[in-house]
Amino acid sequence: MILALAAFLLAATEPAMTDGEVWNEGVSFYRDGDVTNALKTLRPLLLSKTHGARAAEVIAKLEYEKGNLEEAANAAQIALRAAPEDAKANRNFTRATDRLPAIREEEHLKSVLKAAEGKDPGSLLLAATKDCRALMSESGVYRTNRAEKAVALADALSKRAERLSDSWIPVRELIAQSVTNEEQAATISAQIDAARKKTKDAATKLSDFDAEAYPLLSDVEHDFTRFVKLTVMPPAAMDEDLVAQSNAWMDVEQFNGRSWQQDALDYTRAFRAKFPAWARAYEQQAQSDTNKPPFTAEDQAKISALATELEKLQMECVEKSLPPSQEEAVRIINEIRELLPKDQNGGGQQQQKNDQQQKNDQNQQQNQQNQDQQQNQDQQQQNQDQQQPEGEDDKAKEEPDEGDQQDAEDQEVEAVLKKAQERSDEHEAEKKARMRKAPLPPNERDW
Repeated sequence: MILALAAFLLAATEPAMTDGEVWNEGVSFYRDGDVTNALKTLRPLLLSKTHGARAAEVIAKLEYEKGNLEEAANAAQIALRAAPEDAKANRNFTRATDRLPAIREEEHLKSVLKAAEGKDPGSLLLAATKDCRALMSESGVYRTNRAEKAVALADALSKRAERLSDSWIPVRELIAQSVTNEEQAATISAQIDAARKKTKDAATKLSDFDAEAYPLLSDVEHDFTRFVKLTVMPPAAMDEDLVAQSNAWMDVEQFNGRSWQQDALDYTRAFRAKFPAWARAYEQQAQSDTNKPPFTAEDQAKISALATELEKLQMECVEKSLPPSQEEAVRIINEIRELLPKDQNGGGQQQQKNDQQQKNDQNQQQNQQNQDQQQNQDQQQQNQDQQQPEGEDDKAKEEPDEGDQQDAEDQEVEAVLKKAQERSDEHEAEKKARMRKAPLPPNERDW
């Protein structure tokens, strides 16, 4: 005890090392190949006025060799600030930072995919679509606030748009891992990359108070909605169908240039296309999972008949200027939702109705906020149409119908996404089967 106290008092009376002495000690470790102690010794010198630049140069070299590019770039930046015109400092900084964007993006993709593990890409896209619509609504009004509040809102909206761009990553990964047709996968991946870039560009423009953020978000919302309709599963399709059909029945202002009635028809068609395969998959899962309620063949047949009737009715609603009873379409949708098997842990039908009412209220409020902005866009479009040069109509007649091209493209995308989802489901089923066959550990066996 006495010896320890004496050593402490002796150390306390010793003068602190000068920056030059610390530098010499660090260089000695460096020359001896002791990287750990060299970094530990030299790092406190980074703030030194006399030796900071020299220490930063050595630290940047050592961290770069270890592969720690972030640390290397920080040290190289300090060295460059001390001598901005020095060619060597510039080369070192460039070398340390060249690969940083790609590495940061790779790490970001890994973190997003890890967070999305086990989640349905279609559900993620559906949530992203709703957030995109909210962003559209808020981006049209945030600049009217006082400067300090507008800056805070701009920063918050920009961060939300950045997170929104991440919603595309799990879908792209699903296609890359599950689709064997490389050409189709590359086409769809390119479309997703373009949509993600637009979302990130919108985030930048939001933070810069650029009015072009709204048109970009409008395009992104169209992209999200298109992919949602291609990936949505039958239960969610009926939920969205109900929202769209209810808005059409109540004559809510159309959103982003699309009529609610057409959206409702699209979701019904998505439901009909996916329902047979989804029902078969549900039956197989119900056989091994006793918590899932039964789904009888009679209910499935009734749902199929109702969906056929619903599509026919909605087609008439779209085509006729005086549509038939849209309330009847809402009734059929609710009947289908009643027949679909309910998750016993999902809170029951009443909870679904409450959630649906909340969705309707949110959509009505959102559309009210966007009404003025949409009217301005419609007026601009009308002015552009009036200024269209003569002969454009004839030229348009000679060109192929873009709607037909878009339908063909959507069918191709839907086929690829469906195949990707099937391969993913097969993989999950195989994994669950292996888990069921695996022997129990000794501590869990029923001896």
